[in-house]
Amino acid sequence: MMIKLPKWDQTLINKYNVSGPRYTSYPTALSLTEGYQQQDLLSAIESSNSRALSLYIHIPFCSQLCYYCGCNKIITRHQSKADTYLDFLAIEIAAQAPLFKDYTLEQLHLGGGTPTFLTTQQMSRLVKLLELHFNFTDATERGIEIDPRSLADNMLVDLSNLGFNRVSFGIQDFNDEVQLAVNRPQNADTVKQLITQARELGFKSINADMIYGLPLQTPQSFKQTIEQLLELSPDRVSVFNYAHLPERFAAQRKIKDADLPSAHNKLTMFKNTLEQMTQAGYQFIGMDHFAKVNNELAVAQNAGQLHRNFQGYTTHGNCDLLGLGVSSISQIGTAILQNQKELKHYYHSVETQSGCAITKGMHLSADDVIRADAIKQLICQFELDMEAFSAKHALNFNHYFADALTAIEPLIADGMVTIENNMISVTARGNLFIRIICMCFDAHLQKQLNATRFSRVI
Repeated sequence: MMIKLPKWDQTLINKYNVSGPRYTSYPTALSLTEGYQQQDLLSAIESSNSRALSLYIHIPFCSQLCYYCGCNKIITRHQSKADTYLDFLAIEIAAQAPLFKDYTLEQLHLGGGTPTFLTTQQMSRLVKLLELHFNFTDATERGIEIDPRSLADNMLVDLSNLGFNRVSFGIQDFNDEVQLAVNRPQNADTVKQLITQARELGFKSINADMIYGLPLQTPQSFKQTIEQLLELSPDRVSVFNYAHLPERFAAQRKIKDADLPSAHNKLTMFKNTLEQMTQAGYQFIGMDHFAKVNNELAVAQNAGQLHRNFQGYTTHGNCDLLGLGVSSISQIGTAILQNQKELKHYYHSVETQSGCAITKGMHLSADDVIRADAIKQLICQFELDMEAFSAKHALNFNHYFADALTAIEPLIADGMVTIENNMISVTARGNLFIRIICMCFDAHLQKQLNATRFSRVI
């Protein structure tokens, strides 16, 4: 199948640009509750059908505060804090890795914070620890998020020597004024040199993260930023919608409301980006992701094999996900488990609970598993074969999802979705609103809408 290019419909945008979950899991992380521990991890592994592993390591440190950031991070200039963190991470790895001795590691990803806050020596220590305890193969993907501003000289060479073969550069914007407004000044030439070097070193996938809706951005300035980005020709691009939630994230209080682009200008930025990216030969994967048409994300989507988890769109749908480090989330079998979110609590748990820092979680009910599958198919493939789905889960789709089919009727009336020949299909007018379409299938949503704020869907 080929994904339809999004069709811009201003009337629908005015009507439907509401807030909603990003569905990196179903149920979303908001459904997690306290009281989970090591035994829940053991049960999850026992009940899982997979013996393939995706491993996520959270490195929380950054040397400088970016005002837009909503990530779990610690701002520090003290490199020794990373040594302490690695000491505790080593205890957690030694405790949890043996449980996965039957698993083959397909994917390693380091996120943060700023993973490249670690020195080469610290990074080498971490990689050796992981190689000692997990079953790496020659085919294991090793990815890392990189802040181009704080990368030590030769760090890309060192990362390549440590086996990393994928890099994701956090660029956000090339405009100097915008960078200053979010306290993230960086040199465009440095970014260009790093991407060129990564290509020369043979990194298999080079990704770029951008953000629209930041202070002082204009449709014209962001169009130039995307032009500069396209000259660098990354394999994948994420263009995130900045969610301004100063009441939740203290750093965002440093951003002046008056500097933020209007809702209309923000939408124009995304519209321009869609046109620029697709004209440059990128496939719109969904929501905020683009990939070159020959990239495995696009290939997987066209083959109906794309997956989505806490790391976003992925080709590793067969893997259980193990998260290690502060705030990390694991998804194993039908369980979602999260580590302590605060560093001091993480340290305390690792120390007093034999290397386990799990504190929150949930076990998916049979209904959760069925709805998760429906949402995954829609958000990854933009279509769902009701007959095949009924056979797979031994249910009557129309009867089981009567609530969802009622909720989706207004979207059908607005030309965003069609249901024909037992196939739910998201139209070109509807695929910008995939989150809203998925919300029709979400049984947990009403409780959560009353309790939280999500980002807008566009």
